[in-house]
Formats: sequence, structure tokens, C-alpha cells
Amino acid sequence: MPIATPEVYNEMLDRAKAGKFAYPAINVTSSQTLHAALRGFAEAESDGIIQISTGGAEFLGGQYSKDMVTGAVALAEFAHIVAAKYDITVALHTDHCPKDKLDGYVRPLLDISAERVARGENPLFQSHMWDGSAETLADNLAIGQELLAKAAAAKIILEVEITPTGGEEDGVSHEINDELYTTVDDAIRTAEALGLGEKGRYLLAASFGNVHGVYKPGNVVLRPELLKDLQAGVAAKFGKADPFDFVFHGGSGSTAEEIATALENGVVKMNLDTDTQYAFTRPVVDHMFRNYDGVLKVDGEVGKKSTYDPRTWGKLAEAGMAVRVTEACAALRSTGTKLK
Repeated sequence: MPIATPEVYNEMLDRAKAGKFAYPAINVTSSQTLHAALRGFAEAESDGIIQISTGGAEFLGGQYSKDMVTGAVALAEFAHIVAAKYDITVALHTDHCPKDKLDGYVRPLLDISAERVARGENPLFQSHMWDGSAETLADNLAIGQELLAKAAAAKIILEVEITPTGGEEDGVSHEINDELYTTVDDAIRTAEALGLGEKGRYLLAASFGNVHGVYKPGNVVLRPELLKDLQAGVAAKFGKADPFDFVFHGGSGSTAEEIATALENGVVKMNLDTDTQYAFTRPVVDHMFRNYDGVLKVDGEVGKKSTYDPRTWGKLAEAGMAVRVTEACAALRSTGTKLK
């Protein structure tokens, strides 16, 4: 059962919360990056999460039509087949989807899974993300209520981002400033609107200074201890200890101390994209530089087929990304925790 059923996905998240570890959520954009992520999880003996952003889905849909739903469905179906060869369990997730792309991405995918569940099958994806961080909190949560009801009916978990993450990802951008910190009031309003599980399970991407992309030390002030305040504030009002399952966005470049604090305060999922992109591309660049006169037909020569064959440098790219995934598992304490 390499692709988690809804029941198993819930078990995965519960185990992470209780064990104070988190699953790396690896963005993929191709069959090759999918294999790299699966390989990394398998080598770390860790379960994990595979995710596709709107931009990734558009890329997967092909540059002729750029259809996001086609791209996401195609890779998800592919994953259901090839993941069977890996001795780990993964959940399929869609990453950041803003309001203007809901009708072209998340809502159709929810409908596809609802149809599957009605036939007695499992949903195609195990979770979807609604990124309403560019909206007012009131509008964000109103849409969240609608999507949570549809997700719960299809046995899917919803991820919500209630306040901005800095930087830019797939066209959604926010300044790096003091607004990148979720307040206890924001968390309470979220619990009031979405419940604490009784309306359907959701993951919460709260902001504690997170920034997407690459940044040097000192440019971003992460405050993962803030998550403890959010848990405590909502617990005091609703009487449920540690009510939230948090997601760590903008995880690339974070320190071991920042990650450890986030894990202690309820983070069960951390997104990785920037670091794994670099880990995938770096070996390719090295190969091209070392084999310049083989990959190119220089001065009228014929080059060397074995060096420009995409399989040659593609294997190096897969291996490089897989190593970065194993490193993420170690940092998030998920190494060796796979379901037996």
C-alpha cells in the first residue's frame, strides 16, 4: 500500500504529531523528480508526502495546453503505479492554490476524488491546499469552510494558509515584513470557522516569519516558538490540547534549531522545493561542464551520444535530489519511522 489510504494518511499524521517528527513534503514536476523523492524516502526508511503546485501541474500538463488538472491527474495516476515498487508509504498532495486558480485546479480535483469515493474507491489525492493568504482572513476562512466540507466528503484532508508566507511561489508573493506572524486571534478565528476536526481534518500553515525561496542567514527571522503560543491560546478557549497540525512553509535554508523547535510545537509536515530543485540541477550542471565537447557538437564534430543522452545526466539528477530528501528526513526526525 505505497499510496496511503485516507485512514493510513490520518495514522501517519497522528504518529508524527505524537512522535514529534514531520514528513518532508517534496514538490515534484516530472516522473523523474517523483522517482527521486520516492527513492529518498525509501533510502531513509521514511514515509512522506509528494506534492504538486499549480505551476508544477501546469508544467506536467505540457507546454501545448498547460492544463493543470491533466498534469496533476496524470502524475498522480503514474505515482499510484510506480510507488508500488518502493517499500514506504506516501500521500499525494497539491500545493499552494490561490483563489483565482481554485476553479482550474483544486475544485475539479476534489470532484474527481468525490466520484472515485462514490464508486467505492479511494480519493486520487489525499490532501489539497487552499492558499487564501492574499485574501482577508474572513474571506479566506469562508472559502476554507466550503472546501473543507467538500474535502471531508471525499475523505481528503485540507491544508489552509491563513496568513502570508513571505517571498514568491507560483505567482503568489508577499513582502518580508512584520505581517509574517500569525496571531492567537487569527488562530482562534480559524478554529471558530473550521472547527477542530469535527467538520473535517485540516492542516494549518501558520506564519512564523516563513519565506519561500533562498535566503541568507539573518535575512529572515523565524520564530517557531510562536506555534506554541497558538496551540496554547486555542487550547485555553476550546479545551483541546495541542489542537493544530502545523505545516512549515519556506523550509529551505532553516537551521536545525528552528526545525527542532517547530517539531516540538506541532509541525507534522515541512515543504521542500527550492533545496531539492538545486540538488536535482547541480549534478546536471557538473556533467555538462565536464563533458562540454561531448554534449555539444563543437567545431563540426559529432559530440558523444553517451554524454548527451538524457538518461546519463538524468540518473545523476535523480541521485542528487534523493540525497537531499534523505537529509530532510533526518532533519525532521522521520528517518526509520516508516509504517511496518
